[in-house]
Parts: sequence; structure tokens; C-alpha cells
Amino acid sequence: MLSWPAPRRNAPDGSVQSIRRIDVYRLAESPDAPLPLTEEDFANRSTLIGSVTYEQIQNAGERVLYTDVLELAGQPSRLRYAIRYVNASGQRAAFSNFFLIEPAAQIAEAPKLVGAQTTEKAVQLSWEAPSKNIDRSTPPNLLGYNIYRSVIDAQGKVTIVRLNEVPVVGTAFADAKFKFDESYQYFVRAVSLGSGGNPVESLDSNGVSATPRDSFAPSQPGTPSVAPGPGRLAIFFPSNPEGDIAGYDLYRSTDPNLPLDKWTKLNEALLTKTTYQDSAVESGQKYYYYVIAVDGAGNRSEPSEVGSETVP
Repeated sequence: MLSWPAPRRNAPDGSVQSIRRIDVYRLAESPDAPLPLTEEDFANRSTLIGSVTYEQIQNAGERVLYTDVLELAGQPSRLRYAIRYVNASGQRAAFSNFFLIEPAAQIAEAPKLVGAQTTEKAVQLSWEAPSKNIDRSTPPNLLGYNIYRSVIDAQGKVTIVRLNEVPVVGTAFADAKFKFDESYQYFVRAVSLGSGGNPVESLDSNGVSATPRDSFAPSQPGTPSVAPGPGRLAIFFPSNPEGDIAGYDLYRSTDPNLPLDKWTKLNEALLTKTTYQDSAVESGQKYYYYVIAVDGAGNRSEPSEVGSETVP
């Protein structure tokens, strides 16, 4: 894709300064060909590959763009480009500066993204490796892969970020920096070794969408400890390791054989501390307790093991 500053202004049709089109020239060279080249030699040896029309010039904005679709197989690896303006009378201006590039033919095709599975801690991505390079040669020239994630905000702005710092080896990646209930679009690019030892990315893979939902219950809480005191029992239990715990429900019974769903819940709102003072007790009575952890999405853990104590 070639680009250059658009003409600042255009003259009336009858003027020699009126630009009616921009011709694009290309010369295929051997990589070891001498770098200096005269305009005359370039004019004799180059090929007119296309033009930017008057309408395209008018609508170009800040820069004019031209896309040269290459068929690289069998071509020399250094290409030399130049442009020249043509006025309404068909007169051509001098050539622009020369632009040289060495496109690499043995660049891997795009991978195929096959899945995005949500786990409690990551969105697990997997893809199929390309089987050949864009020039159909094998094996594919592969250094690894770059993984991208895009998000559209409420204003419709699209933000694309690369998730890995160095190319990923293998065909799987875990996105641990996601947020539940946000919508993402993922795509992957293969990374090849290009001209001059520089990494070159493939085209984008297909995209896969994911909106992770938190349907994962917290782990089972630890067994509560019960300490007796005059007219009360103090219950202590360890906090859960998950980072999204909203609180805990505490249940009590005087019959350890009563089904757990029949026990009495002692708290109205979720407990945000891991201690509880139960003063609604009778002296000499033994009480049994268990705890359930609840996360921010309302997922509930399995009941803890039962702790018990007798009121003095």
C-alpha cells in the first residue's frame, strides 16, 4: 500500500497545474542491483501498473493511497516505485522520489481460529496453524503468533490490543485479562521471518466472538470454628481465595442430621466479615454451623463442613 501527501490544491482545467490523474510505476529488480538509478533508466525499464483517478484525488483527504496487489512467486525480491502527475493536456511531470521495498514471498498464510472457551480464570483460544506460505511453498515460515482482542465501547469506538508481548509458540492462548459480561472479538496473526530478519505478520485470521459469563461457583469455604462465651457463641471461618466474593451466608441448626436446606440462615444481608457473634442461644445447648460463599454474580459455593460447640 503506497501513500503520499495529497496535492494541497488543484488549478483550473486549462492550466498546466491541473492534476487529472497520478500514474504509478514499478520496477522489479534483483536484490543486489545497484541502488542508484537515473530517471531515464527508470522510465525505460519500469512498468505503469495503475493510476489514481481525478475523482480519487478529489476525495483523498490528507493522503493519497494506492494498493498494488502482488503475485510474488518467481518475481525478484526488490521493487522500486515512483509516481508522476499528469495534467488535463496529458503532460507528465517528473518522477517523484524512488521508493524501494523488498517484499517477502515466504510469509505464512493466516491461521484459522477455531474456538474461544470461557473458564473461571481465562478465555481459552485455540487455532489451526497455516499449512503453507502465501506463495504456496512449504513448510510455513513460522516464528509464532500474535493474538489480538477488540472491544467496542458504548460510543461505537473500536479498541484493538495485542495480548502477547512476544510471539506465542503453539496454537493456544489464555486471555486472563478479560472481564465477565464484556463482549470481545478475537483474531490471530501468524508471525514470519521477513526480509532483513524483521518479523512480518500474516493477514488476520477469522474472528471469534466471546462474551464471558460468570457461572462459576466459589470454592467450598473452610470449616467454621466456634468459640463459646457467656450467653453467646463466636463463629470464625477462613475467607475464600476468589477475588469476586461478595459475602457469606451462615446457617445454624441444633440437629446435625437435619437436611442442610432446612437449617436456619442467621444473616439477612451477606456477611462481609468472616466472624459472627450468635447471641440468640440457650445455655447448655449444642449448636451446629456451616457457611456458603457467594460471589458478585450470585453464584453459591457448596456448603462448608459443619462446626459445632455447646453454649456454657
